[in-house]
Amino acid sequence: MRVWDEPRPPGPPPLPAWRDRLLVAVLVVASIVEGVLRADDLPAPVLAVAVAVALAPVLLWRRSRPLLAVAIAFTTCALASLAIQADLGLSSLAYLLILPFSLARWGAAREVAAGFAIMMAKLGLSLVPGYIDLADATLGFVVIFAATALGAAVRYRAGVRTRELAQAKLLERERLARDLHDTVAHHVSAIAIRAQAGLATAQADPSAAAEALRVIEAEASRALAEMRTMVRALRREEERRPDVAPLPGVRDVEGLAGPDRHGGPVVDVQIHGDLDDLPPSVGSAIYRLAQESVTNARRHARHATRIAVSVAADDKSVRLRVSDDGESSPVRALAASGYGLVGMMERADLLGGTCEAGPNAGRGWTVTAVLPRIAA
Repeated sequence: MRVWDEPRPPGPPPLPAWRDRLLVAVLVVASIVEGVLRADDLPAPVLAVAVAVALAPVLLWRRSRPLLAVAIAFTTCALASLAIQADLGLSSLAYLLILPFSLARWGAAREVAAGFAIMMAKLGLSLVPGYIDLADATLGFVVIFAATALGAAVRYRAGVRTRELAQAKLLERERLARDLHDTVAHHVSAIAIRAQAGLATAQADPSAAAEALRVIEAEASRALAEMRTMVRALRREEERRPDVAPLPGVRDVEGLAGPDRHGGPVVDVQIHGDLDDLPPSVGSAIYRLAQESVTNARRHARHATRIAVSVAADDKSVRLRVSDDGESSPVRALAASGYGLVGMMERADLLGGTCEAGPNAGRGWTVTAVLPRIAA
């Protein structure tokens, strides 16, 4: 897509927040105070204050209608300058520089071009009649350009962040979809084998054929549940080759126990409750979440000596808790906002569960995940 055709970025707040209204109120008060204190210095103090107060509410539109806000503000200032044959001279009108930033941040490409042209026209109308000199006009151009460039930079960075988060979620969904594909393939294979056995023994041993049908019914029910979960994973339509290795399960969490070969903290694993009939997708998710949590703790928990992993199951859910005794530094909080945790939350959400992470009250960090025994 060409730059000229770039649409507005998604996600601007639909309504002004209370902070926007507070900003408008502060600017109105500041304009009135400046007009009173500088009444002798301004060519038309009453008009200047009136324009500043009238244009302050335009800031409420800077996200939803940035081009309209720029057009109203700079056109009004230009007409007021023509009316008094001088620049308004009110310093508090500098708040209008918020509008170029907002235009580049929230406007479409064509709106940015049109708005920049309006601002340059206003600057020219002040320069040609001599309301401002060339130095002031040059400074005004530099400031407007800098505000516009800053808005474009923030827009670009936000777009990159959004795409990276979407990519992290997509990769986690694809990995979960591959896991689910393997579990469904297992159930279908069992159905096929039992069906063949039932056909072979149907005449000689009807009871064995009936038993095969019961097994087929059970396997089909499990496969249907897994398929429904697979649909929720929103996997891409192209074919994926299933992994050769078998899926890890909740019992494989015990394999995470032990000391780190690089001298890191010791991992202590405890498993409680009945986990025998846990669906493969849920068991695999518990293992993946525990594995990622232990990896993050070893990587980011400074001076940690122990990582406690606990898996507890009841009749309705399976609960995973991974806690360490490392330092909760600002660097670790920044690392926790990365894409690994996003992927963990996405995996838990796709199965109808939750995943949370945060610092402990005293020392250390804890990751908690709760998944239903039957995947959503």
